[in-house]
Amino acid sequence: MVEPMFFAAIGKDTVVGSTFVLSGPEAKHAVSVRRMLQGEAIAVSDGAGVKIRGKVLKVGKDTLDVNVESVELVSAPSVQLHLVQALAKGDRDELAIQACTELGLYGVIPWQADRSISIWKDEKKVKGQTRWQTIVTEAAKQSLRAFVPVVESVQTSQELLTRLSSFDLVLVLDPEAKDSITQVGLPTSGSVALVIGPEGGISEAELKAFADAGCSLVRMGPGVLRTSTAGMAAVSFLQAKLGEWN
Repeated sequence: MVEPMFFAAIGKDTVVGSTFVLSGPEAKHAVSVRRMLQGEAIAVSDGAGVKIRGKVLKVGKDTLDVNVESVELVSAPSVQLHLVQALAKGDRDELAIQACTELGLYGVIPWQADRSISIWKDEKKVKGQTRWQTIVTEAAKQSLRAFVPVVESVQTSQELLTRLSSFDLVLVLDPEAKDSITQVGLPTSGSVALVIGPEGGISEAELKAFADAGCSLVRMGPGVLRTSTAGMAAVSFLQAKLGEWN
């Protein structure tokens, strides 16, 4: 049985044989919701590659003492996938970032696209970013990922073009693109951004701007995927091509 995992800061003094004290909201969840018991296996990650495994020594009211049996330093993926997800109505954008996190996403960029029905204005920008960060953190926990994707601030189309210039490869999903995603050559290291449009698709002006900026417009088969599933399908394919499923 795979042990449940929780996220917490892990100090350098946490070594094999030491006692790690899980506290705060994660400990309350472990005690009250998961009902962890003495002797049960547990894992704790700092969300940035450090992961410890051990057994529960003591269960307090809102703390959990863990006997550290192993300390693992998980290397970041050689190719780091970032999802640029257009804001969408309902919970479709949230479903997308949740699923892609489970598949090994490294970063998330919310995008206020021209055709986005959902709009983050003023204080909603912070609330939206915070909510998305909570969603990907929980998804990383459930899928036992050692890295928690960082959700960046929402970007307008113009701001996004500047942000994308720092990536080694940018793939923009467009059902009418000439090239298939299967024809794309992936780097062996660096960062890749995957751009997913809203329900109404990416506007012609945005597609031209992406192409002019050197981004690769690609399609996935003959059909048109929803914004909630397009990223998941593309990330699955890319992870397989990168060897993450080996």
